[in-house]
Amino acid sequence: MIPWLEPDSPFPHPSEALTQTEGAPGLLAAGGDLSPARLLDAYRQGIFPWFSGNQPILWWSTDPRLVLRTADFRISRSLAKTLRKIDLSMRQGGPWQVRFDTAFREVITLCAAPRLDSDGTWISSEIIDAYCALHDLGYAHSSELWLDGQLVGGAYGLCIGRMFYGESMFTRVSDASKVTLAYLVEFLRSEGVEWIDCQQETSHLTSLGARPVPRAEFITLMKTALSGPSIQSWQPRQLFAATERDKTADFSVRSSEINLITPHGTP
Repeated sequence: MIPWLEPDSPFPHPSEALTQTEGAPGLLAAGGDLSPARLLDAYRQGIFPWFSGNQPILWWSTDPRLVLRTADFRISRSLAKTLRKIDLSMRQGGPWQVRFDTAFREVITLCAAPRLDSDGTWISSEIIDAYCALHDLGYAHSSELWLDGQLVGGAYGLCIGRMFYGESMFTRVSDASKVTLAYLVEFLRSEGVEWIDCQQETSHLTSLGARPVPRAEFITLMKTALSGPSIQSWQPRQLFAATERDKTADFSVRSSEINLITPHGTP
């Protein structure tokens, strides 16, 4: 059994989460609310909400925990080629632009849209409003890829101190979510953020360098990162230096049909 949280109930310790043999590994508690105070308290303890629309609020602390060390982010040769083109476009005011925090609600709403491999998503209107409130308070941030003024890819998450908690991402053209993640990772690395919490293991994230660690190890590294100062200014940085080849490069990036993805499945 898991505890039911009343408005003033504290979270149980993450070590009390259900195990694999108990049928819902990582499930810690139910109930409570999605107020900014409750959410920030959860993330500072390594706890996150994840539930479907017909369920009460469910709180999780998975073991192992998937994390991405910013220094270990993998950029494939094909992705590097795409990033160089987007870097050039940004320098020259071209059609491709990467921005942070200019369309947070739109990013999370597109992350909530149905995906090709699923009938639904865990991101409800209640979740959208809750994380937009965190965005207004300066904790939740979005990385966005724009093409000719249209939002074609994005990712969002929370940053507390020097710890970033990844939440979800979407793509409407090939590699768009990888592009937004690449710019976000480089920015975070340059700001002294060593770790990104990816919560649950997916093949997509592990292919980019994420790896599972025991929950106790995750909480230790998280506590250290939380003690760091908050990032004051969020602006994407160029990933590559300008070269002579850039003068003749084109801006074509292979597009595909709409393909929405998110790290979470439906609980």
